[in-house]
Amino acid sequence: MTVHENGEDRHSALASPIRREILRVLQETSQPVDAAVIAERFDIHITTARFHLDQLERASLVRREVHHGGQRGRPRIAFLAVPEARDEDAQRQLNDVLADALASNGDAASPRAYDAGDRWARLYDRDVDDAAGGIEEPLMRVFDAIGFAPEMQGGDSDATIALHACPFRDVAAAHPEVVCAAHRGLLDGIVRRLGRETNETTLLPFVESELCLVRLHRPAVSE
Repeated sequence: MTVHENGEDRHSALASPIRREILRVLQETSQPVDAAVIAERFDIHITTARFHLDQLERASLVRREVHHGGQRGRPRIAFLAVPEARDEDAQRQLNDVLADALASNGDAASPRAYDAGDRWARLYDRDVDDAAGGIEEPLMRVFDAIGFAPEMQGGDSDATIALHACPFRDVAAAHPEVVCAAHRGLLDGIVRRLGRETNETTLLPFVESELCLVRLHRPAVSE
């Protein structure tokens, strides 16, 4: 499996709220957990629990252990979060703390978060330098690199970038004035570095519980 394929699998796996919660349960225990425990914990069918665990395993977020127990019959299959997944959970906790600290600044939180997002855009100057004309491809590359699982939708006059897997969704839901403002700053920063006007894009957070949108407004062409 290539790095790109693995990244896509992770985006897909973590786009599901229940899989994020299952992963969190596995991260909070040092003991292997089987599908029966997950099924009971989340009140779902055991086949559904196995499906979610398989998806997390495919994304390299959990690993399976086979326990034979010295008896005949099918062995017990249990799962553990991989160390990297635990590191990612620690990063999410840090994101929560930082967002909460910034949110405590009241009305100053959003402008400061926006400025931080604009500075964040500087890390992607290579994507901007490689751009040839339009803003769609560099924006897609940046959002993909961060982990938003972007998808281009629509036509020439109403193009939209759908962001299916915001890696900061839980923090954004708790502190949209901070996280979404930072994402707006990031978007505007990239657009400015492309030599375009920031009014050519609009960020629409949480149009659905698992979806944000970036509207692309084509500049009028004079005849």
